[in-house]
Amino acid sequence: MDRWKGQVLLLRRRPRNRYLVAAVLVIAVAIQFVRPARTNPPATTELNAPAAVKEVLERSCYDCHSNHTTWPWYSGIAPMSWLVAWDVTRGRDKLNFTDWPVFDFELEDLLYERIHDQLRENRMPLRKYLWLHRNAVLSPADRRLLLDWAAGMRTTEPTDTP
Repeated sequence: MDRWKGQVLLLRRRPRNRYLVAAVLVIAVAIQFVRPARTNPPATTELNAPAAVKEVLERSCYDCHSNHTTWPWYSGIAPMSWLVAWDVTRGRDKLNFTDWPVFDFELEDLLYERIHDQLRENRMPLRKYLWLHRNAVLSPADRRLLLDWAAGMRTTEPTDTP
């Protein structure tokens, strides 16, 4: 009798496991109907930068920091769609290269300082973004190009230089 005890317990648990699997599948399907907005509003003002800088920015930064986002296939599948939309919304709020402040020189200066600091500290592009976007990895030459550009565009001296 003891020999069959384990198998009898497994048989009793199977219906519960089926209900659990069914519940997970229902939830997985249901969350697909909760879709975040994936928009690309019209660009108001484009950043004026040298062609080499612009190419690096478009390749490595524009998906999150512009209104020219290329939405990948997985951005339509929840819960990844929520994460991607959150990152893009947050990125655009902090810095948007297609909504550049034209005559607000203090804000421009602050943005160039933030770009410089984020690049210097290797905080951008985000590592989780680079996992699926290998072409966005900044080479040392790309990073140096952007650092020099951001530092050169500042109207005030940086507080500390590397």
